[in-house]
Amino acid sequence: MSDLYIHRLTALIDQAAKANEEAFGQAASRFADSLEGGGLVHLYGSGHSVLPVQEVFPRYGSYVGFNPLTDPRVMWHNVLGAGGVRELLWLERTEKYAEKFLDHQPLNKGDSIIIFGHSGRNSSGIDTALYAKKRGIFVVAVTSKNNLDKPATHSSGKRLADAADLVIDTCSPIEDAIVPVEGWSRPVSGSSTVLAMILAHELIARTAEQLAKRGIELPVFASPTISGVTLHDTDVIYGVYRERMLEAQKKHLPTFQATMRGE
Repeated sequence: MSDLYIHRLTALIDQAAKANEEAFGQAASRFADSLEGGGLVHLYGSGHSVLPVQEVFPRYGSYVGFNPLTDPRVMWHNVLGAGGVRELLWLERTEKYAEKFLDHQPLNKGDSIIIFGHSGRNSSGIDTALYAKKRGIFVVAVTSKNNLDKPATHSSGKRLADAADLVIDTCSPIEDAIVPVEGWSRPVSGSSTVLAMILAHELIARTAEQLAKRGIELPVFASPTISGVTLHDTDVIYGVYRERMLEAQKKHLPTFQATMRGE
């Protein structure tokens, strides 16, 4: 029996690779600018779109400069009940909530941010994009352009793609699932999260290449299962990450204090 899911997924990967060739280069160049300047490339998503955030950093093969913005209230830890899916589905559609979370994050002018969201219609991602742009941050949306036929529901009249500076298209179908099953009314096996992760790794690689051309090497996490690599090496990289975060927080402090004063 031939595979049902893999060949459909690889076709979408090939489609997305071709569709985003120019955007990959533009994003990588801007990310390299942020990192070269001592800034950060932030990562944000809600629901399943938190998974690409966690996939980018920290992990083996990634490097210092990425900053995951993970809010446990828009991540599911349970199916039903406290921390369940129904709660986050409501919260990620609630306008202005994300701003309260982001006020405490070291988002600075000159930084970049990747916002993941399949539909691009949830308030959480749109609010984050609008918030970041107001602060001089370059915004990249990783979303499916197939959803652009759907009308915006946000009060701004925007979808995530509309609110971003640049769009990386996952090419995932609106329904997300890609395997039709005879006798079943709906297809199975989702594609958007896997595609978002693959596209994120392409951005990691291209940004590293851009930095290398500028003579810059950032510390890369490597598995201690590799000969010559130890857990201490990982701890050293966490120390470098902490130093960059402390600088970002120090830079952000006046903005945070002004926000708390209501200015």
